[in-house]
Amino acid sequence: MRVGQSNPSLEAQMQALVDKQTIYEVVARYCRGVDRLDLELVRSCYHPDAAEHHPGFDGGRDDYIAWIGQGLPRFEGTMHVIANHLVELDGDRARSETYVNAYHWAPPYDDADANFSTGSRYIDRFERRDGEWRIAERSCVRNWVRVEVGSGELQVPTAENGWPAQKRDRSDLVYAPLR
Repeated sequence: MRVGQSNPSLEAQMQALVDKQTIYEVVARYCRGVDRLDLELVRSCYHPDAAEHHPGFDGGRDDYIAWIGQGLPRFEGTMHVIANHLVELDGDRARSETYVNAYHWAPPYDDADANFSTGSRYIDRFERRDGEWRIAERSCVRNWVRVEVGSGELQVPTAENGWPAQKRDRSDLVYAPLR
């Protein structure tokens, strides 16, 4: 803080923390929705008039949901891992930069188009409308892509090998009621 600047009130600081956490949770819900193929969860992260700029896609929210709804099922699985996350608040608007590592896999495991990881950043413009933070515009900036082929082998969890297996729908363990 510079000399002469007033110190924000504790209430204002607390509200900023709540707003930043709320925005982070929107990004986390988006990643869950993509990985679980829960397209309604993905939709809920965007305002209805939101714009999405993604490698291979540029358009509105509903067209984006339809696009990923066609492309994602070809994968046996995806996993989006959130790393750095920075939010800059400006009243009822915010800019969020989120570093994401995304992993994609599908048989045959030696197919470069179906088995890759990518390091990307989501540059989001958030808006709070009617008290709710959602994405108003997203640009997905791809920093790198790594093709994940080689031996053609990938260990996938199954009931037979004793590992808990993911489900790419609402039957996944994460949707189970809390006990």
